Amino acid sequence: MKTQSKNIFLLITVLLSALSCSEEYLKPKPLSFYSPENTYIDAEGMRGALVACAINMREEWYGDAPPITTENIFSEGTVEGTTDKVGPAQNLNLQITPDAELNHTNFNRIGWYWINEYSGIKYANTVISRIDNANFVSEEEKNRILGTAYFYRAYFYYRLVHQFGDVPLLLNEVTAPKVNYYSTSRMVILKKMKEDLDFAEKWVSDNVDRGEITRGAVSHLLTKVNLSLGLFDDAIRSANNVINGGIYSLATSRFGINAMDNTKNVIWDLHRPENKSVTANHEALLLVIDRFGIEGGFTNGIRTMRNCVPNIGRNINTPSGKKGVNDATGLEIDISTKYGRGIGRNRLTSYNTKSIWNDKSDLRHAKGMWGIMTDLVYNDPGLKKINDPYYGKPLQLFSTAGKILCTDTIRSWFDWPHYKLFVEDFENSRPEGGHTDWYVFRLAETYLLRAEAYYWKGDMGSTAADINSVRLRANSAPIASNQVNIGTILDERSRELYYEEPRKTELTRISYIFALTGKPAYNGKVYNLKNFSDDNFFFDRIIEKNDFYNKGVKNLAGTEYTISPYHVLWPVPANAIRANTLGHINQNKGYSGYDTNVPPLEKIEE
Repeated sequence: MKTQSKNIFLLITVLLSALSCSEEYLKPKPLSFYSPENTYIDAEGMRGALVACAINMREEWYGDAPPITTENIFSEGTVEGTTDKVGPAQNLNLQITPDAELNHTNFNRIGWYWINEYSGIKYANTVISRIDNANFVSEEEKNRILGTAYFYRAYFYYRLVHQFGDVPLLLNEVTAPKVNYYSTSRMVILKKMKEDLDFAEKWVSDNVDRGEITRGAVSHLLTKVNLSLGLFDDAIRSANNVINGGIYSLATSRFGINAMDNTKNVIWDLHRPENKSVTANHEALLLVIDRFGIEGGFTNGIRTMRNCVPNIGRNINTPSGKKGVNDATGLEIDISTKYGRGIGRNRLTSYNTKSIWNDKSDLRHAKGMWGIMTDLVYNDPGLKKINDPYYGKPLQLFSTAGKILCTDTIRSWFDWPHYKLFVEDFENSRPEGGHTDWYVFRLAETYLLRAEAYYWKGDMGSTAADINSVRLRANSAPIASNQVNIGTILDERSRELYYEEPRKTELTRISYIFALTGKPAYNGKVYNLKNFSDDNFFFDRIIEKNDFYNKGVKNLAGTEYTISPYHVLWPVPANAIRANTLGHINQNKGYSGYDTNVPPLEKIEE
């Protein structure tokens, strides 16, 4: 890959340990760091740097083993399902260390987050630092661009502090080599991000092209930051700005492509690639944009059907002992074209596939919306050639004698949300998931964030009302206020936001709030910040709901699925710490290097 200007990227080398951002991704706008004095002189030049921020944001969901899968496996709903190699993150106790491979598709993408989030901060800081030296047609234009840069910086820092905890705070463009960074307290960072978002909320507009930052997105992110700070009234106010602002509304009636198809429903419409950016979609607060042939786009698309669909073409036999399923395209019974050719990497647990689906009327789990293994049929052409009676019949996990018919149930036997993951693919011979825009923030989540703010305040009636706004849209029965706890909200988030939300980030955020407030969780426990990495809601929730971790489950290679409380925070990559020779970047508890920590900065240094 080509590298950028040596001086600018020395910072990224220090903090990030490696550089992954290619100039290829920066083609949509002029972004030369070789001659910044000729680039960042007006609104157009500033927008170029903001496009780079958008590209950094977008990459989280795209390609093979995208970073979002790493967020997912540190949760109750998903595990790494690859079973034919040793590297994938399954035994987290053994494999997640500061010196391990932390940025590879065959391992995990923790390092990608460290790299790309600081890279996005770098681009945002370039705009922020140069804003007063550029020419604008009006003060309003200047403040809109500044507010957008503030949003991106806050977005990336919101993610960093809930992935890595206390991290270095960079508020200015770095124009010379610097190796004396210190970790700053997470709460100090969040307070600064709130200040910036309060400004952005006043100036960023909702009247922008899809893919650009909207005021709704600013208020949505501000709600998350307010929650993180324990400012629950502020969180309600910022969520109200989105919900009651008259711009956005939940999709409750059919729209867009397939709207006349009576076998589908409004949830199907909401997640069609063709519908995400149309004007009839009033639910999208923020999208990342990816279209076939777009300059700077991802060559192979989103690949959801590769990463998240089971490897149906292998390991499934008929009761007669024959190979049962074939994932080639063009067959008489073509499963691959209908569902995609999966490899089972992002393997859903029974929490996501079964236990949260207790309402048969829920449109999100209606017939045809999910890929259900027992709804699929044996399709291998070899069965037809020998007149095997099981050809065309529904798949079975067990024979009548009780023999298991799938030799690798981790990788090849689980249900999945077809309605969300199905993206037509015109580039790969066996469909893996093509080009599509993707939701970053959606109004349904804003309702659930406001529900959470009411929960922390003890207003269970209002909590239930906001959860029910999402449930009723999905034709699911309302819940009563006496049924509400944080688990109710998390369950609804799983139903609604799978593969959209960064689940690990949100679980860690909620765990911090429990520790900050001392509010008892539904399990009766009270948590605190002093021993956060030793005893936290994050770990207890995962162990309660995830049927892989710490249950003695092993894959075919003998690797056992494990997780520990300290995984509530990820390890800071060791190279980033070592390269920072004149300062000190702290390591998180549970990882080597923690014993050398120094107190984080508790105020912003000028």
